[in-house]
Order: sequence, then structure tokens, then C-alpha cells
Amino acid sequence: MRQFIQSLLSFRRDERGVSAVEFALLAPFMIALYLGSVQLTLGLTADRKVSQVANSVADLVTQDDFITDADLIDIYAAGDAILNPFDTGPLSLRITSIRMDADEEIFVDWSDGEGMTPLDTDSLPELPEGLLAPMNSIIMVEANYVFSTNLGELTKTPITLSDTAYLRPRRGPWVRRG
Repeated sequence: MRQFIQSLLSFRRDERGVSAVEFALLAPFMIALYLGSVQLTLGLTADRKVSQVANSVADLVTQDDFITDADLIDIYAAGDAILNPFDTGPLSLRITSIRMDADEEIFVDWSDGEGMTPLDTDSLPELPEGLLAPMNSIIMVEANYVFSTNLGELTKTPITLSDTAYLRPRRGPWVRRG
């Protein structure tokens, strides 16, 4: 019996496997922390890219005084290129020209969308105060992107990232649509 107690005491004092046990306890937490930080970084990068898409598309539209269907195809392609290396499938854009007439009536002049329904000329989105002046217009670009992580099963709900850009036309009071 004495020999059994001594072997138990020597086993208790033996520290050869302590590091392996500590690693086994901490490894899952550290791996989860690493993967979470990588996914958070990807999400923040995607959010910045969505903002950049909205602002760049608005900038491209306001550089001209007349926009055709071919111009819009090129502009949407530029938006897709900016979003690279992220998948462009979940990206949706809507470009809307909003005008104010001499009587300070605000209306949608034209709207076009890729992945989003264009606004009706009867509908009017909420605009920040003081954005429009009489006989002028703005180009409003709405960008939405459904971001889902690479971990799939761990986060079942995708996150919708969105941004809206407002810019004034550069070459005239409004951008006409052809």
C-alpha cells in the first residue's frame, strides 16, 4: 500500500505533460478567436468596398450630362470591379436622379437598378435636409451587399451591408437619361 501511495505522490509531482494539457484546453479558444478576427476583418473590408462602390458609381454618373444604357452597363461593371475580390453576385445598385423644380417641388427624374427595383417617378426617398436647391438635382446611388462568412454553418444569418452616396452633377444642373 505504501508503494501505491508513493507512486500516486510521484505522479502528482510529475509535470512533464502540463504544457500539453494547457495547450489542449486553450487551443479551441485561440483558434476560434483567430477565425473570428479574420471574418471580422473580411466583413469590415467588404463594408468599405460597398461604400467605395456607392461613391465611385455616383462619381461616374455625375461626370456626364447625358447617360445612356451603354454607359450604365459600363458603370455597373466598374462597381463590380471595385468590389473585387469579393463575389459580385450579392451586390445590388440603384442609381436615381432627383430634381427640384422652380416651385421647390422634389421629384424623381429617372431611376435605374441592377439587382434593385428602380424607383418610380411617383415615389420619393427620404433625403437629408438642404441637399437640393431649386432648379438643381442630385444623383443618389444606393448600394447593398449581402455578406456571408466563409465559416457558413457557424453564422447562419448573412449580414446586409449598405451605403448611399449623394453627389451633384458636374456639367450642368442635372444628368439626363437617354
